[in-house]
Amino acid sequence: MAEPEGLAGRVKSKVERVVDPETGLTLGEMGLIKRVKEVESGVVQVDFTPSSPYCPIALKLAMDIKRAAEGVGGVKKALVYCRGHVMEDAINKVVNKG
Repeated sequence: MAEPEGLAGRVKSKVERVVDPETGLTLGEMGLIKRVKEVESGVVQVDFTPSSPYCPIALKLAMDIKRAAEGVGGVKKALVYCRGHVMEDAINKVVNKG
C-alpha cells in the first residue's frame, strides 16, 4: 500500500492505527477520525468523535492520538479535538494546553 501524500495524510494514516483498548479495533476501523489537516507548517489538527458521547476513555484516546500524531516526522505540534462528547471542552483544554 502506498504511503499517503503530505503531512496530513501521513498523520491520518498513523492516528487511524491507534487501538481502542475497549474494543481492540483501530480508530480507523471504527471510523472515529473525522478530519486531519495541516493548519500551518508542521502543525496538524485532528478531529475525532468517540464511539459514545459518554465514552469513559475519550481523554485517553485524545492523548494517544496526540502522541501518535506528534511521532510523525515533520510534525512540530498536534492539536487534537474531541467532538460530540459531553466533556469535549474539558478534554480539548487538557489535551491542547501549552
